[in-house]
Order: sequence, then structure tokens, then C-alpha cells
Amino acid sequence: MSTSPIKTHRELLDSRKPGFGMPGELYSRQDVFENDLDVFFHKHWILVAVTADVAEPGDVYTVDIGKASIIVVRDDDEQVRAFRNVCRHRGARLKEAGKSTVGMLVCPYHRWTYDLDGSLKHAKHMGTDFDPSCRSLIPVNCEVIGTHVFVCLSDTPPEDIKVLADTMRPRFEPFDLTNTKIAYELDYVENGNWKLVMENNRECYHCEGTHPELIVSYQSEDLGVSLEEMTEEQRASYDAYQIRKAGIEANWESDGLLYATVEHLADDAPTQFRTQRMIIAGSGESQTLDTKVACTKLLGNLTRKDLGDTHMWGNNAWTHVMSDHAMISWIFPLSPDKTLVRTKWLVHKDAVEGVDYDLQRLTEVWVATTQQDASLVAITHSGTQDPAFVPGPYSQFTEPYVDQFARWYSTRLAAHGI
Repeated sequence: MSTSPIKTHRELLDSRKPGFGMPGELYSRQDVFENDLDVFFHKHWILVAVTADVAEPGDVYTVDIGKASIIVVRDDDEQVRAFRNVCRHRGARLKEAGKSTVGMLVCPYHRWTYDLDGSLKHAKHMGTDFDPSCRSLIPVNCEVIGTHVFVCLSDTPPEDIKVLADTMRPRFEPFDLTNTKIAYELDYVENGNWKLVMENNRECYHCEGTHPELIVSYQSEDLGVSLEEMTEEQRASYDAYQIRKAGIEANWESDGLLYATVEHLADDAPTQFRTQRMIIAGSGESQTLDTKVACTKLLGNLTRKDLGDTHMWGNNAWTHVMSDHAMISWIFPLSPDKTLVRTKWLVHKDAVEGVDYDLQRLTEVWVATTQQDASLVAITHSGTQDPAFVPGPYSQFTEPYVDQFARWYSTRLAAHGI
């Protein structure tokens, strides 16, 4: 009895039909998972934190990414830095995953002590010939855009992070996101491969049927539609919305607010992102169940509530910024079939819970949406492992960015020899 030879990672990628989903093995195999971690989470820019995670000098935020671990810290000069979480003596972890506040970083093993700029300040019994300047902590490339802390573990980080920075800094500027605090944070382990989590986020084909809380604030016309399948009544409604949308965007423009869609999505572009200012339905203020602001103390020095949803998604994250709060999510793969989704809700740093905002109103839409997405990812992961699974076609109207993700995934692996 003969068995078919096991396909390589590249052979699996090349077997995908254009416009169709990826083979199930790409979501389940350990060797594929390890390649993914190495290429997409160690050699590309990824989101790992927000500035509020390290709000004050001495604040430390430790993040594990596969076998790698990094320390994000705010130093005495208020600069956000990142270092490898590896003592330069015998490799002990300096900090466990999570948050803490320190004066200096002290190795728990032999007490080697590092300043917040990474320099080694104390290492006893090393002799007079020992040069501490050669044993500073290993720096990690770090870029702060708005409140987003991006890192790249490679010694040669992709240069197109500049495109992201130049595009998003002026869009985030009115919200003054560096002067926010974390109102709530949620870690959710989804039972599916990280690619399925990102694919799910790249389309809203599923939204009307599965996200009743979220869909309240979305205009259905913005979710991807097939004009050729519309009735005359539906087309009239669609055309009327386009006129109204143009008026809202002209109003934003008169206030100097950027709204146009920007895409940096070439298949060979390492740092993928897409941004737009989306119109919020109903009252038009925020992603809440009544579409009104959940926090009466608006971000920055804003006075206008109806600023829509400044939406951005990228390599491992997605962001929604409204006049009153921001919701930022990012992912870390844990295993072929488990993915950590980390979400943080940010409000003005001076906002007071119970006075300026009610925590349930602020968070209920995206808490529910995250749980619903987790269920969708779980049933999809399970189904892709069924012997009967054959990848189906993407909707050209509602899933073009899922198809683009599959192309990008293959192209970036090829760029790294896979």
C-alpha cells in the first residue's frame, strides 16, 4: 500500500488555485507554523504593545513571541525602547511575561544589573579586564506610531515601516493617542491558526449574520456588495448612501480631517496596511450599541463627536479609533491551532470610570465581537482539517482582501526562501 509523499510548505502554497482558499495543511502542520513564526513574527514589523502599557519611566512590558521574548520599557528620557529578554551573562530571562515597574533591570540569577537604556551597570566578580560596554542588552528595532508600539526582531527590518508611519501619524494626531490610558484589556485564546484569525478580520462577509452588536454601527453599503445582484430598490438606497457619504466626507475635509482610503498592499510589500475613516451608522459617534459616545471626555482636545471610525489593519493587528475611545487588537501565534488575541480599550488619560464612561458600554460591542469571531475561527479551523475539505472560491465583492492576504503570505515566504 503506497502513501502520497508529504508536500513541502512551498508545494502546498503553489497548489492553491487563484481566488480560492488555502489548503488545510497550511493551518495545522508544525513545520508550517514554525516557518510562519520565523518569517512573519521575527522578520516583519508587528504590533506588540501600546504606549499606555509603559506609561511612566521604569514601566516594563514583557512579551513572548514563540521562543523569543522582548522587553518593552520606557526609559528615564521618556523614550520607548525594546530589548531582547535575555541576560548577557548566561541567558536567563530578566522578566516574566506581563507588566512591572523597575528602577533598573536586574537579572534574577546572578544579579547583573542593566539601566533602562540597556547598558550593563553592575556585574560583580568579573575581574578588572571585564568590559561591561560589550554586554549591553540586545536592542530590538522599535517604532512608535500614534500609540502603537511596533517591533521587528530582524537585524534588517523592512524599510517600508516609513510608509505606515508617514500615513498614520497625521491621521492619529487629532486623537493624541499617547495621552490615553487603558480602560480595559482582554486576552482571548482562539482555537485556530493565526492565518484564519487574520483572514476573518480581512472581511465582513460574515458580519451581518454573526455580529449583531457590531453591525449596529456599520453601514451595510461599506461592507462589500454585489451591485449586479441588487434589486432596483436596493440600488436606489445604495446610490442615496453614496451621496450622503460624499457630504459627510466633505464636511470632514472642511475640518482638515483625513478620510480617504490608503492601501499599502502590494503582494511583495513587507509591512501591509490599509486605513480609512469609516462612517458610523445611526448617531454616527462611536462603536457602541446606541452609536453614541461611550466616554463623554473625548480624546485629545476634541470637541466634535461625529468623527467616524479611523480604521487600520496590518500584519498582525487591527485598530478602530473614534472620538471617544480606541480599540486596538493584535495577535500572537501560540501553536498551529491556537492564537492569542490581545485587545485594549483606550480612553483619555484623565477620563474617570463611572463619571466619564461606563465600562460595559465602552467595551460590550467588541467583547461580544471577539467572542463571536473566536467561535467562527474555531469551526473553520476544525473544518479545514476534515478529510472532505476542499478550498472554495472567495467572493470577489466581499473577500478580496482575504485573497490578497493569501497571495502576500505566499510571496513573503518566497522572499525568505520558502
